[in-house]
Amino acid sequence: MSQSDPNPAAPAADGIHAMLPPDRMPPHVRKYRLTLQRTPGLGFFQKEFGFFCLDRWHEEGLPEDADMAETFSYDPAPDARIRGLGWTEPNYFPKFPEQWIEDRGEHEVIQDICGRKVLYFKGRRSGFMPTYLDHPVKDMETWERDVRWRMDPTHPERLAAVEANLPPLVEAARQGYFIIQRLVGGYMYLRAIMGPEEVLYKFLDDPDLIHACMRQWFETADAIIAIYQRYVTLDQLFIGEDICYNGGPLISPDMIREFLFPYYQQLLQNIRRRQPDPARHLSFHVDTDGDCRPVIELYRELGMDMMSPFEVASGCDVVEIGKRYPWLVLSGGVDKRILAEGPDAIDRMVDRIFPAMKERGGYIPTCDHGVPEEVSLANYRHYRNRCLEFRD
Repeated sequence: MSQSDPNPAAPAADGIHAMLPPDRMPPHVRKYRLTLQRTPGLGFFQKEFGFFCLDRWHEEGLPEDADMAETFSYDPAPDARIRGLGWTEPNYFPKFPEQWIEDRGEHEVIQDICGRKVLYFKGRRSGFMPTYLDHPVKDMETWERDVRWRMDPTHPERLAAVEANLPPLVEAARQGYFIIQRLVGGYMYLRAIMGPEEVLYKFLDDPDLIHACMRQWFETADAIIAIYQRYVTLDQLFIGEDICYNGGPLISPDMIREFLFPYYQQLLQNIRRRQPDPARHLSFHVDTDGDCRPVIELYRELGMDMMSPFEVASGCDVVEIGKRYPWLVLSGGVDKRILAEGPDAIDRMVDRIFPAMKERGGYIPTCDHGVPEEVSLANYRHYRNRCLEFRD
């Protein structure tokens, strides 16, 4: 067929240049896609956010080698996630050398792979929130000297990691799996390199530094994502943002629009323009702790259509939010404090939330953060049994 033919053949439904027909997708993938299409009455996709409770659960009888999906009847993973662009901090090539700095009795100070000085318990560096004492970027000089070059998108190790990711990613796309590009969000990235308090001053005192850091964030993300898009169509851009706390957003809407949105907008435009399947909807998923309600409409300006994890202690009620924003896909909203209380409290929560959200559609129940150690194995098993009542 010539290039001038006014009726060219449709692209092959190979999962890359065109979506696979639903009957050729694995059933759990098809269900996940229907969930994100906000299908009313659809049974819940079964998954969990994460776990901070495993030490306790092992003491209570969960085998050390337990298959969590089998034990708690989660659905198989419906997606292939492209990592390598950070999540709670940037991914550097090369990373900072991890170095011991100081002994403080029961604690020790370590320089981590992101260049931060971190206070840890001796002999334990995970399973709790560490205390960050110092961050690498303090001004334009430290940004240029210590950090910017570590975000070079052409670094051989970074490109080698991309190449290693491609074969399984392409195979997943050909089977219809949901292809997710994970990326550290702009605010989370700035906070990780400057510090949670220091970055707030920099927005006012050194806006040029903020923009310099965000330009590099964009250039790195855009260049790497462009390589993946030569081979697959993305179904979702998923950013780890954490821009809210229990009182709402940490910076004003005007500051979000000034310092973050120009880079987000350009990245999203570029991704959409490069898609091998131009008809594919690109979902935009924002993850933020705290009270996210004030920023829902704000991020919708960029096309956000999914959000998580809706912390109940910060005032987030997925039933009310689901009613107010019928276009939004929600994941989370299960109160971790109630999971710790016991079966009666769990039943009251489930009976209030789950029937309403199943009828609405577009909801994935998970804990509103990783399941904490206060939640017993027995309580969590009871909760999971209730979840399974809404599987179909």
